[in-house]
Amino acid sequence: MTRARARATLATSCVTHFLHDGFSDVVYVLLAVWAGEFRLTFAQVGLLRTAYSGGMASFQVPAGILAERWGERGLLVAGTAVTASGFLVLGLTGGFTTLLLLLLLAGLGSGVQHPLSSSIVSKAYENGPRRAALGTYNFSGDLGKVTIPALVALASAVVGWRWAAPAYGALGLVAALGIFFVLKRLDAGAAHPGSARDRGGAGGGWGIRDRRGFQALSAIYVVDNTTRTSFLTFLPFLLIAKGSTVAAVGFALALVFAGGATGKYVCGVLAERLGVIRTVVLTELVTGGGILALLALPLIPALALLPILGVGLNGTSSVLYGTVADLVTPERRSRAYGLFYTLGVGSGAVAPALYGLLSDAWGVPATLAIIGLAVLTTIPLSQLLRVPLAGEAPSHPL
Repeated sequence: MTRARARATLATSCVTHFLHDGFSDVVYVLLAVWAGEFRLTFAQVGLLRTAYSGGMASFQVPAGILAERWGERGLLVAGTAVTASGFLVLGLTGGFTTLLLLLLLAGLGSGVQHPLSSSIVSKAYENGPRRAALGTYNFSGDLGKVTIPALVALASAVVGWRWAAPAYGALGLVAALGIFFVLKRLDAGAAHPGSARDRGGAGGGWGIRDRRGFQALSAIYVVDNTTRTSFLTFLPFLLIAKGSTVAAVGFALALVFAGGATGKYVCGVLAERLGVIRTVVLTELVTGGGILALLALPLIPALALLPILGVGLNGTSSVLYGTVADLVTPERRSRAYGLFYTLGVGSGAVAPALYGLLSDAWGVPATLAIIGLAVLTTIPLSQLLRVPLAGEAPSHPL
C-alpha cells in the first residue's frame, strides 16, 4: 500500500474510532440523567453500563473471526450503523428495560470497531511505522471522548437528552455511509476469499507467538479497563454530591478525556524512553493515587485534578495496544485483537454492575476508594512482562 493510501486508511479509521468512542463514553454523561428521571438504583446504573460494554465485548472475537472470511470493511460499517441506530431510537425509551436493551444492541454493533479498525491500520502499515500509526488511531478515540460527551451534555441541557442522543445517532448513520465508500475506494478491509483457510502460521488458532507476553498484557489490560469503566461510571455521582450540575459533569468528563488523550501520546513517548514496565508502574500510581485524592477534595480542586488523573487513567492502554501486533502472526491479527479487547472490555463490562451493588450498600466514595486501590495490582502484574519485553526494556533495572 502506498504511503498516501496508508495515511488515508489511517484517517478513516481515526474517524471511525472518534465516532465509536463518542458513542461509548456519552453513556457516562447520560447515566446520571437516567438515574434521576427513571429513579434508578446504583446497581441498575451499573447494569446499563454493563449492557453497552458487555454487548461490545461479546462481539469482538466473532467480528475478528468473521473478518478473516468476509473482510473488515463490511462488518465495520454494518456495526457502526447498528450502534448509530440504537442511539437514534434512544429518545423513545420509557424506562430501565428499554434502555438496557437498546444499549445492549448499540454495544453489539460497536464490538466491531476496535479489532477491525486496529487490523486495518496494522495492515496499512505492515512495513511502516505501525506503532506510531496505532498510537494516532488510539489518540483519535480520545478526541471523541473529549468532544462528544461535552457536546451531548451541553445539548441535553438545552434541548433535553431525548433529542441530543438521537441527533448523534443520526450523525453516526451518515458517517457509516461515508466510511464505507472511502474504505472501498482505498480497497482497505476488503474480503479475500480462501485466505482464511490457507493461512497457518505459528500460534495455532489465535496466532499468538508469545503466550506469556500476551497473557501478561491482557491481565494488565483487564485491571486497567475495569478501573476505567467503573471509575467513570460513578465519577458523575461523586461530583454531583460535591455540588456539580449535569452540564458541569459533561465538562468534568471532558477534562478526564483531555488528560487521557494527552496521556496516550505522553505515555507512548515515555515507554520509548523508560520502557514499558516503568511506564505502566508510573501511570498506575498516578491513577490509583489520583482516585484516592479525589475523594478528599472539594469540587473545584477535584476538577483541577481530573486532567492529571486522565493521563494515568488512559495512558496505560497506549503502551499496551502497540505491543499486541508484535506478539501475534499477521494473518491472525483480527481475531487476536478481538481476543485482547474482549478480555479487557468484557471485564470492564461486568465491573460497573458489581461496583453498583457495592455503592448501594456502602456508598460511592467507598466504592471509588476500592477502585483506586485495585488498580495498584497492575504494578506486580507488570513485572511478568520482563522476559517477553527484555529486548525493549531499558538497560538498567526498575
